Amino acid sequence: MTTSTREAGGRDGAGIEDHAALGDGRTVALIDRSGTVDWLPIPSLDSPPVFASLLDPERGGRMLLRPVRDFTAKRRYLPGTNVLETTFTTESGVVRVTDALVTGVAGRLPWLEFARRIEGVSGTVTMEWSVEPGTVLGRSSPWAEHIDGSRILRIGTVNIGVTGLPDTEQDADAPRFGGRIRVAEGSRRTLTVVATHDEPLHLPKPDNVDIGIDRTVSNWELWSRTFSYSGPWADAVQRSALALKLLLYAPTGAIAAAATTSLPETPRGGKNWDYRFAWVRDTAYSLRALARFGLREETHASISWLLRAVKGDPGGLRILYGLRETSQAEPQTHDAPGWRGIGPVVTGNRAADQLQLGVYGDLLSVALAYASAGNVLDVPTRRLVSDVADRVCDAWRQPDSGMWELTELRHHTSSKMGCWQALQAAQQLAALGQADGNPERWAREAVLIHDWVDDNCWSERLGAYTMVAGEDELDASVLLHAPSGFDRGERMRLTIDALRRELGDGPLLYRFTGARAEGERPFVACSFWLAAALACVGDVAAATELMDDLVGRANDVGLYAEMVDEDGAFWGNFPQALSHLGLIDAALTIADLSR
Repeated sequence: MTTSTREAGGRDGAGIEDHAALGDGRTVALIDRSGTVDWLPIPSLDSPPVFASLLDPERGGRMLLRPVRDFTAKRRYLPGTNVLETTFTTESGVVRVTDALVTGVAGRLPWLEFARRIEGVSGTVTMEWSVEPGTVLGRSSPWAEHIDGSRILRIGTVNIGVTGLPDTEQDADAPRFGGRIRVAEGSRRTLTVVATHDEPLHLPKPDNVDIGIDRTVSNWELWSRTFSYSGPWADAVQRSALALKLLLYAPTGAIAAAATTSLPETPRGGKNWDYRFAWVRDTAYSLRALARFGLREETHASISWLLRAVKGDPGGLRILYGLRETSQAEPQTHDAPGWRGIGPVVTGNRAADQLQLGVYGDLLSVALAYASAGNVLDVPTRRLVSDVADRVCDAWRQPDSGMWELTELRHHTSSKMGCWQALQAAQQLAALGQADGNPERWAREAVLIHDWVDDNCWSERLGAYTMVAGEDELDASVLLHAPSGFDRGERMRLTIDALRRELGDGPLLYRFTGARAEGERPFVACSFWLAAALACVGDVAAATELMDDLVGRANDVGLYAEMVDEDGAFWGNFPQALSHLGLIDAALTIADLSR
């Protein structure tokens, strides 16, 4: 937990690291330390955001609940849950607020229900509250209605109901509701915001909402009890698993790379991407973790989604897919200033059609992890494995955009290593009787790939695997191929030394040569990859020391963005799946190699 003052959030713009995340299996809300909800797409995670003051402070929309006078705030997730508890302390008293995206008896509700329970702990505190939808990144104008005593807000095809607290707004026609309440010791009230998209609106009774908050806590606790990991950094691993669960889009099983779009990677702007898509890479890492933790339902749902997406794609294997069949990857720029004025604000992602050869290794490692856990691949998937392996035998010789989605096509080292990983996985699947085809060809081609990398992607001058063949640039993504088994020997050990020397910022790593000069910050996942790689080359002590440091760099509720400064400031989209996956994978790798 941490302490913050009134000035830490609200209209002056909270830091990315000042946020906690709530989710219900369909969308994610971000709340800053002042109790302001400044990000919430409705109805789905990849929908346009109805509340988006995170990117547009004036027109984006927000939900507010905080003391009127100066306060300090301490917050935490209730143990084993994604339900947030914030305790506000003022000169006159203490108030506790419990925030939840409410789930139903049998899973997610068919409508969005955001509940804010307000309890007086001591004294008396005056709280201000408001629900003020925005313009949906300039697409719609919100308006208010009072229907049979109910307060309704409408924004395009989104309907919002607000119940539970008295409305004291002076302008009855303003597209917002809000007011003030006095919270005395022992009192208990609930502010409820419900929403639907192009559907009738259900207005729940206050007593049912209060019960729903407790039910949501219980649902999360039940999920956490099925989670099985008791190794080192157990609390951080569980929190990372809970963060991944927030990013899992339950209707399809897709796992989003992050909950936001357009949070900048650099103060210079420009590198503002929409991460509300499912990358094959992230899905592969997630599935390995989910299977390891015994989370059978999520594992099956995610691999089934991924295989459906791949089999149904007439263009062949892509690096990313939409969370829904109707998801649009075509990039659009919106008339909004961006976080702290750093634009652009975009939806969609231009990387959807890039060639990245490493994705083949990601896909086949997913199939192998699933089969190795005692599951059985269907016949079309077995054929897909064979087809992909055969494709890799030819495609590995091509240049590609590399893992970092760069525009120039080059022979990226980690992409070649990923092709080797794909053929290794295909051979193992064949040995398990879960792939058809020609494993002898796959084995021969894997040897050719390994030899080609050894001959063309090693720099004697740098003493390291390079970013691309024949050049003296470095790339932290080659660290992924210590755990993959491509190299756990002296060359990988020397590469680790070179990466720390050339790309290091204390314990943190930049992505590749030139990233620092472009204004980027260290990439969180790269530092966790470094910890895993250290363990793979036998330096478990150094890996453990690094992990202890990195685990302490999460924000006050245990979440990570894409990048982090040495001073603790977060950059990039949030919460970031790859960062949390890096933590999980490093913890599991170190635990396995410490035995």
